Amino acid sequence: MSPATSTRPTSLTQLRESGWQSKTVKQEILDNFTRLLATEELLFPGIVGYQDTVIPEISIALLAGHDMLFLGEKGQAKSRLMRSLVRFLDEEIPYLDIPGVPIHEDPLAPITSVARRFLAEHSEDECPIGWWPREERYAERLSPGTKFADVIGEIDPSKLTGGVSMSREEALHFGLIPRMHRGIFAMNELPELDELVQVGLFNILEERDVQIRGYPIRFDLDIFILFSANPSTYNRSGKVIPQLKDRIGSIIQTHYPRERSLGIEIMQQEAGIDLDGPYPVQVPYFMAELVEEITLQARRSKYVDQASGVSARFSLANYRAMVASARQRSILLGESPAVPRISDLGHLYSSSLGKLELDLMGSHQMSEQQVLDALIAGAVKSVFQQYVEEYGLEEIAEIFSKGVRIEVGDMLPSSVYAERLQVAPPAWNKAFEVNASEHEAIRASCVEFVLAGLYAMDRISRGQKHGKIHYET
Repeated sequence: MSPATSTRPTSLTQLRESGWQSKTVKQEILDNFTRLLATEELLFPGIVGYQDTVIPEISIALLAGHDMLFLGEKGQAKSRLMRSLVRFLDEEIPYLDIPGVPIHEDPLAPITSVARRFLAEHSEDECPIGWWPREERYAERLSPGTKFADVIGEIDPSKLTGGVSMSREEALHFGLIPRMHRGIFAMNELPELDELVQVGLFNILEERDVQIRGYPIRFDLDIFILFSANPSTYNRSGKVIPQLKDRIGSIIQTHYPRERSLGIEIMQQEAGIDLDGPYPVQVPYFMAELVEEITLQARRSKYVDQASGVSARFSLANYRAMVASARQRSILLGESPAVPRISDLGHLYSSSLGKLELDLMGSHQMSEQQVLDALIAGAVKSVFQQYVEEYGLEEIAEIFSKGVRIEVGDMLPSSVYAERLQVAPPAWNKAFEVNASEHEAIRASCVEFVLAGLYAMDRISRGQKHGKIHYET
């Protein structure tokens, strides 16, 4: 690690006296990763569901010094995993802080002719040292629209007009990869990258040098390269040149959460919602289960293009919309805390549309809204069946055979539910076992869950008018 800020060297002389030694970026990562691994620290904070699958593979790749490709469908934390590798860099590293050098040169092993010439012409006391923090040593790029000049470089016409020879290093404008010398560079969606740029990346992976417009400018680039890709495009012939595939050290395969509880944990962790404040929200667990189950239903649906995948962002957007609907009711009706209900799921169209790619063969001309209705119905049925088995809610359906009619809605006060349930038999008390509470808003949410579940199981009927829903025989 670098010296403390107050005592860190500011000249090359002081740097040598401090005992600092050059390391490649992969050696630096290896040393820090090994230290954390040996102390059994949490290696990837905030990453859920990958402890026994993805993280061990990343660990092996880091220990092997491999460049990596993260292969998985959208919303599987590929970008987050790549960015998390920054924590294995030193807090900061020294570089030659001299004008005219576009990269952060290793003071003891410069690679550009400008830096080498400066060292030859100045004493070490005259060579200033700057410090590069690890947060700035990571850069990433999205492949579509990326040009060779963006990531590799180009001949700079302004330098040519100034008299610099086209065959000299000084005529170049460096792209993002050379500028990340001694850092980490990540390329998202590799198969969408232009073939010419892929060839440039292959050359960097193979020789660690830069070739621009036929001029082989030899740089001993020190860079850790990461890629991400979707299996449906990465495995398609011709999308990624074989030579580039062959030189990627490790492929890390990601996946969606294997259990619904893990998906809920991720959803609640990443939603970024403050459930407290002046209008607090209390989310019954069965409502969180429903939101995540909608996503699980989508990942199994024949109407949804499974090659594209269903991102975790689908759950996040729906969870936020559900909480927002409950909070709106709290603000307008003065209820506290706000408690999400089934009727709040009626606002998921706005948060869901555009996030599902339909299977044109399987959807049979169904609209995205119709597919979402089917997913919500399937989720309600799936979650409700679990609660039926646990709490025995079948007897509630008998209430409706006696002519009971109950109306619900996202803007209906919770006190109205309590009034209407006074005429219902004691069997309704079973409904409240799914989330034991005497609070009116929580009991209202339980009632809607049971009603929607009975409807999903074809035990009662449902009608809708003017934004309100009624259930009856």
